[in-house]
Amino acid sequence: MKVLLDTDIGSDIDDAICLSYLLAHPGCDLLGITTVTGQALKRCQLASAICKAFGREVPIYPGVERPLIIDPQQPKAQQAQMLPELDYDKAFVQNHALVFLQDTIRRYPNEIVLLAIGPLTNIALLFAMDPELPSLLKGLVMMCGVFTGEQQQETPLEWNAKLDPHATAIVYGQKMDMHRSIGLDVTMQVRMDIADFCRFFKDPRLGPVDKMLDVWARESRVITFHDPLAAATLFMPDLCTFKQGTVSVDLQAGETLGKTSWQPGTDWHQIAVNVNSALFFDHFFRFFKKGDDDIGSEYETKKQ
Repeated sequence: MKVLLDTDIGSDIDDAICLSYLLAHPGCDLLGITTVTGQALKRCQLASAICKAFGREVPIYPGVERPLIIDPQQPKAQQAQMLPELDYDKAFVQNHALVFLQDTIRRYPNEIVLLAIGPLTNIALLFAMDPELPSLLKGLVMMCGVFTGEQQQETPLEWNAKLDPHATAIVYGQKMDMHRSIGLDVTMQVRMDIADFCRFFKDPRLGPVDKMLDVWARESRVITFHDPLAAATLFMPDLCTFKQGTVSVDLQAGETLGKTSWQPGTDWHQIAVNVNSALFFDHFFRFFKKGDDDIGSEYETKKQ
């Protein structure tokens, strides 16, 4: 499967884990990476370090650093402090991310899934620049929003959606054959303690991720697989149950700016409503630890 990745790697650790999964998956043809939000160049360098560790050369371009209208809320890539300890490319072509995405999608019409796991500034500008592009994608899969259940009441604003709410609204306004969201209400069901993660996740290619994890561990002792779950559904869509309907984005100034809502129906939006967490862990770790097909089941049993 041909994939383009748009990411804010360098903030939450799940972006780095997601990229590692895409590089490790034999069925993924990763055509390129674009970065978004503050210190986009440093985010490219982090992505480059992971690609090098996997022995892969992937085109990487720094994208837009500021939201369309509101003030930036993610000005730094905290994990970039580990760059002096990593091997990475230093130079990247600036101001070319959107053109790269446009050219690549047009080169492979209806073959590419665009995987967006950060704020949607790049994607909104891309679709505004070339309105035909949504119809030329095989699909758009996003880790974005929170739509149902108690999680929506507890955390009404999801990070990617709220960091650029106006971009979020633009992207949800685009009709395409597969317009799929894996929201916070589902991704919060695939979590793991860092100690367990390190015990299962032993692939020697993950040296840069281990370094970045050291920074993340100063803030949290838990890893939530937000972005890796979104990526995994590209190859195993039945990991989640999806329902059709209409997604709307609140653009009223105030505390609800960027809130996502969903109503069931026949519109083109698909949202995940649940996940088989044991199946996800079994699938995900299979690409990093050979000979153990029971990681997900073991972890789920351990939690009970």
